[in-house]
Amino acid sequence: MTRIAAVLVRQRMAQAAPPGVDPARFLEAVAEDTYEMVAGLELVTPVLITSVPELEEIVWPGTEVITIKDDEPLKIILERLKADQADQADQADQAAVISADAPDLPPLLVGKLFRELGRAEITVCPAENGGAVAMACALPPPTWADPDLDDERIVTTLRAQAPGPRRVATTPGWHRLRTPDDVERLDPGLEGWESTRALIRAR
Repeated sequence: MTRIAAVLVRQRMAQAAPPGVDPARFLEAVAEDTYEMVAGLELVTPVLITSVPELEEIVWPGTEVITIKDDEPLKIILERLKADQADQADQADQAAVISADAPDLPPLLVGKLFRELGRAEITVCPAENGGAVAMACALPPPTWADPDLDDERIVTTLRAQAPGPRRVATTPGWHRLRTPDDVERLDPGLEGWESTRALIRAR
């Protein structure tokens, strides 16, 4: 089983920068922390999917970087992930897409997404206050699914699209940084998110 874990960075994520922090630097910091978490996972290939220019510098050498439009649908992104695998001998069977604005996401939750694919076609890590932090599916993705991590009722939407509700599973949820106040949700007791932590402390 070959797995991809892709960090999805959209320009609008910069709007969560707290007062006194440059939005561009904030976006780079949260994206770097989320990527570092993903890159540290065992038996997973990290990928960066971004609509923000010049983010290649945050990734490890050899990491695939896919450039997208800021409003590019996740369905198209998943299809591009599969297409990009076509020329590789060891093609990925599964992919998880993780929103970059979750810099303190525990790696365990990404692992749970993949494990739940044993009984469902799509698995979702719900976000507090609606939407999703991450989702995973097989590659190629299910043709019936049109997911959107920013859909406030993503699980309900996907289950309505699915031929049967059991094709969509959920894992324990987490939080995303979508407004400046959301920075207070970051857990100082968790390891990781060093770049975001340093930026917030320095303001």
